[in-house]
Amino acid sequence: MISIENLKKYYGDFPAVDDISFTVQSGEILGFLGPNGAGKTTTMKVITGYYPPTAGRVTVKGKDVVADSLETRQMIGYLPESTPLYLDLTVSEYLHYIAELRQIPEGEHAERIDRITTLTGLTDRMQQPLGQLSKGYRQRVGLAQAMVHDPDILILDEPTIGLDPNQIVEIRSLIREIGREKTVILSTHILPEVQATCDRVVIINEGRIVADGTPDELQSRFEGQAVIDLQVYGDGSDDTEPFNQVHGVVNVERMPDPEPNVHRMQIMAEQGTDPRGELFRLCVRKEWTLLGMTRKIQSLEDIFQQLTRSDAAHQQREEDAA
Repeated sequence: MISIENLKKYYGDFPAVDDISFTVQSGEILGFLGPNGAGKTTTMKVITGYYPPTAGRVTVKGKDVVADSLETRQMIGYLPESTPLYLDLTVSEYLHYIAELRQIPEGEHAERIDRITTLTGLTDRMQQPLGQLSKGYRQRVGLAQAMVHDPDILILDEPTIGLDPNQIVEIRSLIREIGREKTVILSTHILPEVQATCDRVVIINEGRIVADGTPDELQSRFEGQAVIDLQVYGDGSDDTEPFNQVHGVVNVERMPDPEPNVHRMQIMAEQGTDPRGELFRLCVRKEWTLLGMTRKIQSLEDIFQQLTRSDAAHQQREEDAA
């Protein structure tokens, strides 16, 4: 659906986007993730035709965003970070205005707008001025304006920024609903956003892509040593040595006991191993009572922090180049 090939965008001598390439498949919800200033918004604006690339090529359904600018923009709905609203208009007036800008035949306005406002939950707000709406409802109007021309692709730049927790849940649910019919690129630096809504993640830092894959693939790829928290009681269960003898265990550390006669161990395991089964069998042989055992999986937030530190980003670039 979208192909980005060796894209570069410079502001003067500063490389906001520095030679990135990736594709977006039809029906995919792609999380475009990165810290502030990473190059996310610049990339979005090149895809949508707001900025020309300095170098490289972007195509939408095979059409070049520079050579075929009008055609590609007709295929895209765009919600920028600052929702483009005229606050003195009502919701109805604004969406009719957007329909005119999109050159939708006047006879189709009512049907298009009714369908979009039903999807975005705006039906009972149509006569309310935009300036009187909450920020959550303004975001809904922003989504409606991006979809009124029924585009194949929806590009959302920080769609939940500044919303309260209830509004965030509502907008996430709406994005998932939209993703059943549209290809969606969701640009954000909020980690729960990606895990809650996206099929695939591209992480960008300092204008370069540092990771690309599903959340599960990234967790598998960048997983370090697993950490197992174990709570046990019984004679001798405070001794770390039996746990050290289990295959895959590289270190055992006694932690403060959570309650009398209960011993807590933090166990480090080799990358790619899971010694929980053998630890359970050890407790059975020793006749210890196992009260709890949990394995911490590296979260997307852990991976994000790892990849977007400057030293880690430079190391990743060197590995990719090699």
